[in-house]
Amino acid sequence: MSQGFTSQMARNIFYGGTVFFVLLFAALILHTETKIPERSKAAEITPAVVRGKHIWETRNCIGCHTLLGEGAYFAPELGNVYTRRGPEFIKAWMQAMPTGAPGRRQMPQFHLNDEQLNDLVEFLKWTNGVDTQNWPPNIEG
Repeated sequence: MSQGFTSQMARNIFYGGTVFFVLLFAALILHTETKIPERSKAAEITPAVVRGKHIWETRNCIGCHTLLGEGAYFAPELGNVYTRRGPEFIKAWMQAMPTGAPGRRQMPQFHLNDEQLNDLVEFLKWTNGVDTQNWPPNIEG
């Protein structure tokens, strides 16, 4: 019985461990796939949200801002801006750009009409409702 560690024992440990971790990985995938629909609020996507996302993408907002942690870190996180500032502030801020404040980086003026501003706000409102499990950790993004 003092044979030590045999190649058959090593093979059994390898195959047993492989099966265990493949099953664990499959269980984690299944769990994630069942949680995504309720966390993403996909059922709440309206045509206005889709149009707002189109504005977000065509104006390359992600080139400066982050949204739910994705994007550039040049400007503030906007995943929770709807809660932080509210819809009227967002619209007024977009219309007031660039402010011309000296020493401050300037956001460009995109010349959005009222419908486009409303759609962008709806997109940010929907984004704000996504369950991010308390991300970002700082309320100011």
